[in-house]
Amino acid sequence: MTSANDAGRELQVAVIGYGKGGEVFHAPLVDATPGLRLAAVVTGNPERQAAVHERYPGAEVIPSAEELWKRTGDIDIAVVTTPNETHAPLARAALEAGFAAVVDKPFALNAVQARELAEDARRLGQVLTVYQNRRWDSDFLTLWKLVDEGALGRVHRFESRFERWRPEARGTWRDSGSPETGAGILYDLGPHLIDQAVNLFGPVESVYAELDARRGAAADDDSFLALTHTGGVRSHLWMSAVSAQLGPRFRVLGDKAAFTISGLDSQEGRLDSGERPDAPDWGVEPDSAWGRLGTDEESVPVRSERGDYPAFYRGVRDAVGEGEPLPVELHEVVHGLEVIEAARRSAAGGRTEKVDREET
Repeated sequence: MTSANDAGRELQVAVIGYGKGGEVFHAPLVDATPGLRLAAVVTGNPERQAAVHERYPGAEVIPSAEELWKRTGDIDIAVVTTPNETHAPLARAALEAGFAAVVDKPFALNAVQARELAEDARRLGQVLTVYQNRRWDSDFLTLWKLVDEGALGRVHRFESRFERWRPEARGTWRDSGSPETGAGILYDLGPHLIDQAVNLFGPVESVYAELDARRGAAADDDSFLALTHTGGVRSHLWMSAVSAQLGPRFRVLGDKAAFTISGLDSQEGRLDSGERPDAPDWGVEPDSAWGRLGTDEESVPVRSERGDYPAFYRGVRDAVGEGEPLPVELHEVVHGLEVIEAARRSAAGGRTEKVDREET
């Protein structure tokens, strides 16, 4: 860990991978965070190398992770945003090379890998955290506030959807790969939906899952999870690439009121279009996108909280530079992987499965 005495200097960050994750979700946020410097991007793809040079002329392009590991002393933080099956090996290599590490979701392919990585970080005294940006979605922050204030009363059902209309598979590794290598929509969108449910309503004790491949590939593209939380709340999570009509993003039912909101937080779209995440109106949603609180007979619009993806990298900066708490704790994402493993067992056996939980 960088000492507090060094906290005044910029922490040097290397982003490993420059696909959509690196280009859209990580490099712009690192570049816009005071106290962090996008020092390097690791990619061997010539087109992506050219794109890095054009957008971030001050960042060095390094052709391979093996070259990066030789840069101990130059780099403080390595961000792993590569295909899912490489997350755990690259994160371990980064820690052993002396870097703090940020790992894109899914943290690992299974809970055993994840626990081993957490233990490696403890043993080496390095900061290790996971990019769960959807905790800072506008709609989720709004729902969090409503639940915290008791505006819905006692919540008994949480419905959450990430749905898309992509009837033709794109041929990427996420579409055509095997679930054993982290392909499919459960590993792509499931970590977000499960993480939000667990943060709101606590650990999960059992899972029923349906994992379907509607477009003929090996990996699932249309999946449903029913979670029972230890506190009694039931979460129903839909993730799909073949939804011709999209359901509400959230529908949350309590004994006093319900909250429903549609559409997606705008931050991803703005990042995808090349906007910088330090714009004055970053994270602000128009009133047309606000959700409604109440009943069928009487409901009111609820002003959306401001979305804040940059909060994650501010948290990384403070954890690495000043020893502050992690923006995402490892035991939370390990539990998310325990839920994913139970979901895969459930779908294979056609029955509800208990979640195997271990302390991390």
